[in-house]
Amino acid sequence: MSVMSNELKALIFDVDGTLADNERDGHRVAFNLAFRDAGLGWEWDPATYDELLKVFGGKERIRHFIEHQQPDFDWPKDLDAFIRDLHRQKTQRYVELLRSGAIPLRPGVERLLREARSAGLRLAIASTTTFENVTTLLTVTLGDESIAWFDVIACGDVVARKKPAPDIYEYALEQLGLAARECLAIEDTQSGLAAASAAGLVTVVTANGATRNQDFSGAAIAVDQLGEPGQGFEVLAGDAGNARWVDVDFLRRLFRS
Repeated sequence: MSVMSNELKALIFDVDGTLADNERDGHRVAFNLAFRDAGLGWEWDPATYDELLKVFGGKERIRHFIEHQQPDFDWPKDLDAFIRDLHRQKTQRYVELLRSGAIPLRPGVERLLREARSAGLRLAIASTTTFENVTTLLTVTLGDESIAWFDVIACGDVVARKKPAPDIYEYALEQLGLAARECLAIEDTQSGLAAASAAGLVTVVTANGATRNQDFSGAAIAVDQLGEPGQGFEVLAGDAGNARWVDVDFLRRLFRS
């Protein structure tokens, strides 16, 4: 169905890699600290972690690593419980990093969020990371009041299937009470784009260093950042016209095209 006759009513954001460039220097570091705490001797270097980013969900990422890269690992009797405990420790370490202020928002994120609110657009989150990770990032970077900016924070294990399945976006749309043709998604990965597109959403990709070479076919546009006045984006796929940063007017033009 064409979106041309529909009004843009909400923006739905991914979190990790989209709101903050927190994968390599945030989550990866926290995983390695958790592995060290558990005496495992594992170390995910940037190249290993970039490959593991193709697996969505922290617990799923640990399981994939064990099954595919640790053939000599002495599996505990209850592997599920082991992974849950290890991921819980990783989350604690990641939250500590967030609270230290080591992980800022990406360029243009705060500006766009504030512009969207002023323009009357509703905000939502659709992410596979934990609720605590999301709320801590928001409060540390934008203040305690920022939680209330979002009508829906859909994250963690609220759906059974992770991205690239569309489930988390379908859940967010249901909670918003809006149709896909009334919303626009902002993602940073090929798998995130696939999830949003499968849910019927127009999608803008704001890639990062770990994802910029992925295939973003099907995105309304792919850029290297949302950008700021004086710090414009680089277009990776699509046509930005004369725009140099992502603002509400630009998103509305993409939505109608």
